[in-house]
Amino acid sequence: MKVTGVKTYVVENEPGERSGGGDPTIRWYVGGKFFLILELTTDEGIIGIGEKVTGSSFTGDMTSDTFQSQIKLVHETVEAFVIGQDPFNIEKIWYDMYAGRHDYRLPSMHYGMVLSGIEMALWDIVGKATNQPIYNLLGGKYWDKLRAYAYMPPIPEGKAENAGKIAENLLKDGNSACKFDPFHPIQGPARDIGLPEITYCENIFKSIRSAVGNELEVGLGTHGQLTTYSAIRVAKAIEPYQPFWFEEPVPPENIDEMARVAAHTSIPIATGERLATIFQFSEIIRKQAAQIIQIDIGQCGGIMVGKKVAGIAEASYAVIAPHMYCGPIAAAAALQVAACSPNFMITEANQGPLHKKIFKEPIEFKDGFIQIPKGPGLGVELDNKVIKDHIVS
Repeated sequence: MKVTGVKTYVVENEPGERSGGGDPTIRWYVGGKFFLILELTTDEGIIGIGEKVTGSSFTGDMTSDTFQSQIKLVHETVEAFVIGQDPFNIEKIWYDMYAGRHDYRLPSMHYGMVLSGIEMALWDIVGKATNQPIYNLLGGKYWDKLRAYAYMPPIPEGKAENAGKIAENLLKDGNSACKFDPFHPIQGPARDIGLPEITYCENIFKSIRSAVGNELEVGLGTHGQLTTYSAIRVAKAIEPYQPFWFEEPVPPENIDEMARVAAHTSIPIATGERLATIFQFSEIIRKQAAQIIQIDIGQCGGIMVGKKVAGIAEASYAVIAPHMYCGPIAAAAALQVAACSPNFMITEANQGPLHKKIFKEPIEFKDGFIQIPKGPGLGVELDNKVIKDHIVS
């Protein structure tokens, strides 16, 4: 079997409910305003689907024209390294793409997303050719269903004392864990967080614990916007409330500083959504910068990278909690890795309206768990009628 071509199309997402904090009035798209889907064709008629993650930052007034450079990079990479190759040779194709050009070898989120999308499509082909779900080709299913956490919706009136009611509702819906982001904006360089903001965050935890006790795990979501000094202050303030984790407390580029935060608190540090390749993740583990690895299969380099990272983490008794704030195909790929990883702990569950209908058999998130797709390859099949109604280029 040989890969013969690639097709790409941009699908416009549907707006959904705002989650995680921030301005609740902003039109919000879970996983980004657009999904960039790709199909690899073969000479035996098998088609593998993948997704080049576009980034949830692409919202607002951005149009599909924004992604023309990304589309061209997908096509150029496939034409240079994939067409004519046996899709079963995933390791070799991956390294051809990653290291075939001497000057472009350094890990990159932009190119990592391209590698990931192509690689998951190759796995989809292999799974369909063997009539097996990908997790069976990676050692077999370890979990029958996957525990998942919800993002907290915006707190009514933004008042910390109202967080407890939100927590009660999450428990009623069957959730055992959630996450919230109190510090905004999430962009820009690391900055100091003042005592009023720290106290606000602390009061949210206090309200939740007063309302539901220890029944709900609560993770603190940040996006690397804190200085080391501020991260340590935040950790000290919320430590008595037993947070599930402190996510990406400082920017991900400086692993030593993240390790310094980890050394100052008993709260588990979580990171990984903006890291790529086994090399960056191995540094996180080696330097004891985090115990919870939030690998993003749509960004890190793909399914095989995800499985290798899970193994590296397993050897150090660390766990994986896949980052899934992405489009539906990348989410399906993440579930394949989670299903066969013994050290899987929990995954993110974020679904907008389109996530719930883009597949003929939607991925179900219910009562705090995600059901694992059972079909061959990625285990999902796109609903062409839905796709047709949402294609913009």
